Amino acid sequence: MGVSGVGKTTLLRLLAGLEHNNRECDFQITSHKSLLGKVAYMAQGDLLLPWLTVIDNVIIGARLRGEKILKDRAYTMLEKVGLADNADEMPSSLSGGMRQRAALARTLMEDRPIVLMDEPLGALDKNLRESMQYEIKHIHESIGVTVVYVTHDQSEALTMSNRIAVFNDGKVQQLSSPDKLYEEPVNSFVAEFIGENNTFGGVVSDISGDTCKVKLDSGNEILANPVSVKSKGDKTTVSLRPERAIINPSDKMDNNHKGKIEEVIYHGDHTRLRVNLLGNNSFILKVPNSSSNLDIKSGKDINIGWNSKDSRALDPK
Repeated sequence: MGVSGVGKTTLLRLLAGLEHNNRECDFQITSHKSLLGKVAYMAQGDLLLPWLTVIDNVIIGARLRGEKILKDRAYTMLEKVGLADNADEMPSSLSGGMRQRAALARTLMEDRPIVLMDEPLGALDKNLRESMQYEIKHIHESIGVTVVYVTHDQSEALTMSNRIAVFNDGKVQQLSSPDKLYEEPVNSFVAEFIGENNTFGGVVSDISGDTCKVKLDSGNEILANPVSVKSKGDKTTVSLRPERAIINPSDKMDNNHKGKIEEVIYHGDHTRLRVNLLGNNSFILKVPNSSSNLDIKSGKDINIGWNSKDSRALDPK
């Protein structure tokens, strides 16, 4: 995954053999012959042929190659995506989500061990997209094929993936499991790109083992986990996830500071607070909604704390 224009689709097309690379890069596909017959490709649009029924769209690959058409297997694929009852309908009668599921059935019908998907849910509305994410994940688990899935949607990547590669500046910034990518970003770009993130700029004033002291641009000092810094005097951006900071922390937390609530936004299952803290007036807190939190309001001074292991001293932005 990565921002638009970083080369995600180009990489997928290289893997599919639809493009050839003549420039120097960190990897090289020496021959696509080794991938022949092993790759199925699902493009961004559903690309259903409007003059064919749903099931005829699903078997179009075999028909074009002059292979034996296995309609029973095609019905099985449609059943897996919940479209068995729509097999004889025309694409024009299907909703957007149903069309995407038909395209997925056509891709799976190819029976390849590697499936390439290029932002197939990008055109769907939020609720339908989230529903399709789970459907694709469950189908992937039941069939057992390898799926290389391109997206710029971080939530989609975290939901669907076993491993995620984050691209920027033509390089893989981090390749990790979803939980490690979120909890342990290796640099400032990944920390900012994946999930919501609070940051403080500063300079390391002391470092010892797995803890460092950072003097912030505001003049205050905090304790952090020295991920990218090595010695005293190193510039750093300290990253902290909003849910790792809490109001009225216990004495066990080694970071404890006063802040002022600037904005309160209700989000149903939690309340989002924007706080002025240590020179950062955009510090975000996510507070679970409960009776104990009903007194939260703009203008109120609060104590905020977090553990140094949760604040990561990364490369400076």
